[in-house]
Amino acid sequence: MTIQVIPMLPEHAQAVLSIYAEGLESGQATFNTAVPTWEDWDKSHHPHSRLVAVVAGEVLGWVALSPVSARHCYRGVAEFSIYLSAPHRGKGIAHLLMQQLIQESEANGIWTLQSSTFPENTASIRLQRRHGFREIGYRERVAELHGVWRNTILLERRSNIN
Repeated sequence: MTIQVIPMLPEHAQAVLSIYAEGLESGQATFNTAVPTWEDWDKSHHPHSRLVAVVAGEVLGWVALSPVSARHCYRGVAEFSIYLSAPHRGKGIAHLLMQQLIQESEANGIWTLQSSTFPENTASIRLQRRHGFREIGYRERVAELHGVWRNTILLERRSNIN
């Protein structure tokens, strides 16, 4: 099985949203509760640094960046999202996606990657630490998901290049 990490294209939209739906169902990936339309998803993410992991044309997972602010001073700060299809978790695919994301983000002027991760999502926290993210904060009962107050850990990675 040869995994390729390639730029996300419009023809990947259905698979990307389907994998996102799996993340919603897990209850450990996001505070969002509905899958957006492709148009809304597309508008909320940077046009660069969108990647998919594929094998024989099948999308196994994806990673993309969202701006954290419209203010010019924060142009190099982005929040990343990474999602893997359930059968493909734990196989090193997220590591491949993150490696390529870091390169792509830096090539596009991003100097800080950040995330807000549920503490229970230990796999994501391990992945981030493996790639140089550090914990910078903890938000207690920051928002509700399905009627339950949830905490998040704030992590960031500062580029050595930008």
